[in-house]
Amino acid sequence: MDETGQKILFIDFDGTITKDQYWRSLSLEIHNKLQALLFSGERQMVHDWMRGKYSAEEVNRYVSDQLSIDYQNLWDLFVKDCKTIVVPDAILNQIQSLREKYLVVLITGNMDSFSRFTVPALNLDQYFEYIVNSFDEKKHKTDNNGEQFVEWADRLDASLSESILIDDQEKVCNIFSQLGGQARQTKSLIDTQCILNNL
Repeated sequence: MDETGQKILFIDFDGTITKDQYWRSLSLEIHNKLQALLFSGERQMVHDWMRGKYSAEEVNRYVSDQLSIDYQNLWDLFVKDCKTIVVPDAILNQIQSLREKYLVVLITGNMDSFSRFTVPALNLDQYFEYIVNSFDEKKHKTDNNGEQFVEWADRLDASLSESILIDDQEKVCNIFSQLGGQARQTKSLIDTQCILNNL
């Protein structure tokens, strides 16, 4: 890798530039049941979904069957929630301005629904030069000691030691640091704004 190459600013999505979740419009009772069904314990189905092994339709069908919810209503709500996730304009404007200094890459552990519904609805490709979704890549940021970061740095002829990651997950930040990159762990959207302001 060329150590004089371009600098990448890797930015996570969920928990870093938005706090909105899928299925957030469900009633509290149903939402809690869904959280317990998909996101408690080993979360194997969610992890597999994020690696491209299931589609959003298959997961919503599973939830519908398990919780005895009408599939079409659940699906319509899910798609609507995907399309109406809010990323604060202030953060998007900060990201836009940093494209003069960095190759700005959105890198997210996410699902097909993110690429299909969220990205086009929020016009995220207008703010990020590249969007890396684990569903499309079939791997997570933490797989193989951060292999995804190395691959993208090589692909973009960039120096990892000169590149920065903003992420809310400590494990991801630690792996990026071990690769020689500069990790900035965020605790909140305000924290993210402060980090962006100081770049």
